[in-house]
Amino acid sequence: MKEKFNTLVSTAVPLPVENIDTDQIIPARFLKATTRQGFGDNLFRDWRYDENNNPRPDFVLNQPQYKGKILVAGKNFGCGSSREHAAWALYDYGFRAVISSFFADIFKNNALNNALLPVQVNDDFLQEVFAVIKANPQALITINLEDQTITLPDGRAATFDINPYKKICLLNGYDDIDYLLSLRDEIAAFEKTLQTTSLNK
Repeated sequence: MKEKFNTLVSTAVPLPVENIDTDQIIPARFLKATTRQGFGDNLFRDWRYDENNNPRPDFVLNQPQYKGKILVAGKNFGCGSSREHAAWALYDYGFRAVISSFFADIFKNNALNNALLPVQVNDDFLQEVFAVIKANPQALITINLEDQTITLPDGRAATFDINPYKKICLLNGYDDIDYLLSLRDEIAAFEKTLQTTSLNK
């Protein structure tokens, strides 16, 4: 079982950069590990640290006023190679949702498979989100998965799409095996029906 996702209320970290690829999210040299733990330490590694491993003060993750479980990024987030480690790194760092106006398909699927919710909004609403965070880094953004809505502190809201199956999995904390196990009573009933039908022939 994974962490359930229903309603997330959190401050957000703004990263208004377009075309952020998976190598920027987690550089290739950190992909040797096979477990998901520890990847958050190297999230955006080359942006967070200089060549001497000192934090870059101008990068948003090193600025103490920006914290939260929501990352707000520019258009075309997660493009590039298909590495699942990008979703691992974001989740391990503490993010539970990423807001953007467009996600690369493979990244979106990897995120959904790892309990990280990609929230796709239109360009105008994305700019509204950035403006709210810039005006008040402590602003709370609400993401309601059941209703598929994202709401700003002043009540402005937008809807987002999600694969119905992935929605069920996130709401219940299921992976694919957990989902199948949740259907065991229905499967057993179906098998019993088949057996009864076969005996009556």
